[in-house]
Amino acid sequence: MTARNVLFVMADQLRWDHLSCAGHPRLPTPNLDALAARGVRFTQAYVQSGICGPSRMSYYTGRYVSSHGATHNRVPLSVGEVTLGWHLREAGRTLALAGKTHVLPDARGMKRLRLDGQHDLKALLDEGWFTLVDRHDGHHGEPDSAYADWLRSKGYDGADPWTDHVIAVDGPDGPLSGWKMRNVRFPSRVREEHSETAYTTDVALRFMEEQGDRPWVLHLSYVKPHWPYVAPAPYHAMFGPEDCLPVVRGEPERGPGAHPVLREFQREEVAVNFARDETVATVRPAYQGLVAQLDRHLGRVWEAMERLGRWRDTLVVFCSDHGDYLGDHWLGEKELFHDCIQRVPFLLYDPSPEADGTRGGAEPRFAEAVDVVPTILDALGLDAAEHLVEGRSLLPVTRGHATAWRDAAFSELDWTFRGARRRLGLPTGQHHAWMVRTARWKYVHWTDGLRPMLFDLDADPGELRDLGGDPALEAVRRELRERLLAWFGGLKRRTTLTWAEAELRTDSHKRAGVFLGEW
Repeated sequence: MTARNVLFVMADQLRWDHLSCAGHPRLPTPNLDALAARGVRFTQAYVQSGICGPSRMSYYTGRYVSSHGATHNRVPLSVGEVTLGWHLREAGRTLALAGKTHVLPDARGMKRLRLDGQHDLKALLDEGWFTLVDRHDGHHGEPDSAYADWLRSKGYDGADPWTDHVIAVDGPDGPLSGWKMRNVRFPSRVREEHSETAYTTDVALRFMEEQGDRPWVLHLSYVKPHWPYVAPAPYHAMFGPEDCLPVVRGEPERGPGAHPVLREFQREEVAVNFARDETVATVRPAYQGLVAQLDRHLGRVWEAMERLGRWRDTLVVFCSDHGDYLGDHWLGEKELFHDCIQRVPFLLYDPSPEADGTRGGAEPRFAEAVDVVPTILDALGLDAAEHLVEGRSLLPVTRGHATAWRDAAFSELDWTFRGARRRLGLPTGQHHAWMVRTARWKYVHWTDGLRPMLFDLDADPGELRDLGGDPALEAVRRELRERLLAWFGGLKRRTTLTWAEAELRTDSHKRAGVFLGEW
């Protein structure tokens, strides 16, 4: 059975362990749990970067960061890269967007191709081949956005209602900025129904209802629970510190033997502040409130799917672009390779009757962000684009087919843009790290002559003891380094020819009139 529709839902900066179906004891997520019961929960799902931009570009291209090249936020995706939107367009379909993408246009590439602002192709390339229903990336003021105009229509006046109302709070003595983490204990200055999560859900519901019986593919992409950690009432006060997971960190992680990159990331302002117990006790409850709000609005989406009869013919993917440290490992924000960043929630509902035998299951095999594009193409019965796509369809797993599977996940980091690089005295240039994560080991290779990191996840699931310098484990590090090299050597760099075309051209010089080498 092929699906008619696809609903591809992404949360921003949602940790894998902040779902009740994943074991959180005090954070109910009944609607996400319901999706997990309908489909399969992949318990070992990993992103290809712990940063929004490169992670999302891997989700949207099905390619690893080293292949697509958008290695950090504000690094454009090359005009030559092929995204899910283009794959769909080749099949006569479109990819609609409600919410965030973090797509940044390749201005230099489009200038080289002489694509000016009046050209329809430029508009599509600007958005990574998404057709906009409504784009709202959050994280900074967007005074000319549809959301800003809508807020003004609801009475939230000002040049920048997002800054003045959405991420501002009503403190005891008047408005306060939500950029200051100490203030997120207070409610947002907008009503809950006017918040980012509510608004984006409204946009998506309108889109789904307007399609009628026409097939559709929608990327519903929420900006929360990403910072600023400002939640509207009543979600701002729904949880207390006692409802939050304990912080995972140890003194050796910031001692003299700590890895130099970890040590310098711990000196970033966000990390210094999250090392404070007061910060953790203030932010984590607000973060959980944002997750609870997200779950509630997903319930509205599920209800609409039921009312419209879409559960029978719609593939549903729910995931996150990465996690959030929230004080773990003496860090804030994201980027490095701990599981609280790289491991993400991943739920897949396959409407095919073939998937009935796996419904409600928890799948321990590795899934990766690059698997979303091939899974969607497979579900829609479209060409797999094997010469481009580096992930693999998850439908054989949901349908219980016997199939050989990967036994490792890979991720990478370009940390050129962080102050940590300057504090280590490294010039601007190529500064990268790559991770291979197996069932037992996590190995991180750093450039610039920095020693590797190694964690024994059986003995140390919290990743508190870095064994990257332990002489007794050199054989393990060598094996994982070779594994990383083998993966790197298998990335797909020849993207302008399909495999069928490559086969046709193999040993074909005489057919082309070239008789090289004859005696």
